Amino acid sequence: MKVFEFKTQLWLPQPRERVFEFFADAGNLETITPPWLNFEIITPRPIPMHPGALIDYRIRLRGIPIRWRTEIAEWQPPVRFVDRQLRGPYRQWIHEHRFEERDGGTDCFDVVRYAVLGGALVERLFVRRDVEKIFAYRREKMLELFGAKKT
Repeated sequence: MKVFEFKTQLWLPQPRERVFEFFADAGNLETITPPWLNFEIITPRPIPMHPGALIDYRIRLRGIPIRWRTEIAEWQPPVRFVDRQLRGPYRQWIHEHRFEERDGGTDCFDVVRYAVLGGALVERLFVRRDVEKIFAYRREKMLELFGAKKT
């Protein structure tokens, strides 16, 4: 199974604790997910975040409804957490979120390791483009929410 990697970094002029707190509320994932995915969390809220926490979602990818379940594999507030797909559209999806203090703000790092049915051709023609669009949308929303320094 070929595993692909996607990395992104975003600096926000906010304290790490404030940024991490946003991610600690699973409901905020709906805010930073593009509307074209019709993303909906179906796990009852609030969702306590801890290693082993399970979160169920519904998305619509290219018109196809998909159920997705992730597990919080690692939870280390306010430094990092890792979620991994247990059921969903990927053969593998492991997403590390890391938060580092820098210059009075927070560097947010995302590293996603994923595998897809169809291998490199499907990844290159469809999946990579979608992943890039999803994270570009997330970047814009995070800048909108956290881009101005709050006192």
